[in-house]
Amino acid sequence: MRLGKIRTPHFRIVVSNSRSARDSKAIEEIGRYTPNVEPSLIQINSDRAQYWLGVGAQPSEAVTALLKVTGDWQKFHGLPGSEGTLRVAPVKESKRIAYEAAVKAAANEPADGATTLKKKAQEKLAAKVAPAAEEAPVAQAVASEEVSAPAESAPEESAEASEQAPAESPTETPASE
Repeated sequence: MRLGKIRTPHFRIVVSNSRSARDSKAIEEIGRYTPNVEPSLIQINSDRAQYWLGVGAQPSEAVTALLKVTGDWQKFHGLPGSEGTLRVAPVKESKRIAYEAAVKAAANEPADGATTLKKKAQEKLAAKVAPAAEEAPVAQAVASEEVSAPAESAPEESAEASEQAPAESPTETPASE
């Protein structure tokens, strides 16, 4: 039984009376066939196919070919190759797992450079970064001079303080006497 649109057919494998129309009411649906996917989707209920073949049902040429692919035809006639030549599509991971993996990957990406800025926004960002970069070496140079200056003046002050302390104490001592 053919279903689907003009260029996207899919079929139901059915048991029907040979005198009835192709798409008329069927006795039983025993499988499905979708030729448009790679590999083609062929699902046949093997037990029901064996039963109907056993009671004398005559499959059409197309259904016989499908039964040979699944191995049901060989199994019914006792021929070797009952495992068939059916190719199975790889199992797709669920959409939820793929979404969670994408969220984790996005969380690990750096925030900078995630999007491309417009031209004016890039210029403004460059202007903000450039003065900060120019001021940083000047600030570092000033800071290094301030750090080195107290270090140099500190020993001089301590030497002056040690020289002045004994000089002041004798002058004060005689005055107090």
